[in-house]
Amino acid sequence: MATPSAVTRSAAAPGRPVRPRRTTELVLVLAAVLAAVYGYVEVGADLDGAVPADAVEYGAALGGLALAAHLTVRRWAGYADPLLLPIAVLLNGIGLVAIHRLDRATPGREAASTQLLWSSLGVALFIAAVLLVRDHRRLRRYAYLGALGALVLLVLPIFFPPVYGSRIWIVIGPLSFQPGEFAKVLLAVFFAAYLAVHRDALALTGRRVWRWQLPRGRVLGPVLLIWAAFVGVLVLETDLGTSLLYFGLFVVMLYVATARTGWIAIGLGLAAVGAVTVGWLSPHVHSRVVDWLDPLGSIAAGRGANQIAQSLFAFAWGGELGTGLGNGHSVLIGFAAKSDFILATLGEELGLTGLIAVFLLYALLVSRGFRTGIALRDPFGRLLAIGLAAIVGLQVFVVAGGVLALIPLTGMTLPFVAQGGSSVVTNWIIVALLVRMSDEAGRPAPEVG
Repeated sequence: MATPSAVTRSAAAPGRPVRPRRTTELVLVLAAVLAAVYGYVEVGADLDGAVPADAVEYGAALGGLALAAHLTVRRWAGYADPLLLPIAVLLNGIGLVAIHRLDRATPGREAASTQLLWSSLGVALFIAAVLLVRDHRRLRRYAYLGALGALVLLVLPIFFPPVYGSRIWIVIGPLSFQPGEFAKVLLAVFFAAYLAVHRDALALTGRRVWRWQLPRGRVLGPVLLIWAAFVGVLVLETDLGTSLLYFGLFVVMLYVATARTGWIAIGLGLAAVGAVTVGWLSPHVHSRVVDWLDPLGSIAAGRGANQIAQSLFAFAWGGELGTGLGNGHSVLIGFAAKSDFILATLGEELGLTGLIAVFLLYALLVSRGFRTGIALRDPFGRLLAIGLAAIVGLQVFVVAGGVLALIPLTGMTLPFVAQGGSSVVTNWIIVALLVRMSDEAGRPAPEVG
């Protein structure tokens, strides 16, 4: 069987020119912008019976951001994957449309314009990352500094009042952000750098206990210590969702580095023990577990439908094709309708068909990230690309699982779609790093002569 590096060398061999495919990317970006503008117009047409007066301004703003990002990729990352940027633009546009639709049902609580500003900042940082990170391997130099910075970012919210039961926000006047969103990228860089150096020691050496071959403590100890510190802080903040995300990232990258399936079993076991413990010790998390076990219990008790029950009603009402943008009632979910439960709005108004399309966009984004990692020749880049793609995939799973009552609700945001400035900015940075690494992976190999 050919190794990934052998496949890459074969694909980029002299005599088989590699096409940059930037025109393909431009066409897809324009199609993504047009789809988002069409959704914006449909909301206005359904609610007001007329095209919104600011539809042109909305389309120009989103199109300008997308075009600036595309021109940057065309000039400085010509061999990048042509699907990464269009998918990000389309998901961001879908989120803006859904938030605008919910704004119309909650007068005085407009969030779409703010989300567009955060998206602009995200695209600006996307452009900056593509320009500044010319070689992703240089990030290895800052791995331990990044891990320390990530831990500091996670500790800071402890000193601020809890928001909706969790201490994950830093609130200063009218501004608020989640520092944990930025910490996940720094943590992925640290894991990739450490595991790239010690992957052989983790996979081939150590003591055998029954059927398991455990690595040496001095090799696994530092990474376990960093992971335990992160999870400990997150447990103090009663943020189960981010804890599961970081733990899942740790297990995925460890498995990719060592190719040992035992790590998956051990990871699932430790995650189950931690989740059960937090569920019993934290009243905030325990209440979410109770609602998950019996979503309709609040109705039977005479307290009315809780958020999960309202979400399930929205999905059921949407059916296969949905009620149409602007014709749903998912705003009844309450304060989290634009963040945690925005997926319920998509399910109700776009139906099962639209929901599957959104999930396929996420699956395609994650798969292109995995493809980039497999194509890269250096272990650090391979682990980092797969880790960044895994962050998006795990976050979508955790959010969708909570809203669909498959797992307890976690309170995380749906990447690119849900309201949240910190989230949309971080996801644009993730896409920028994947674009830069896919450009490296797609460049033709130098001729040997």
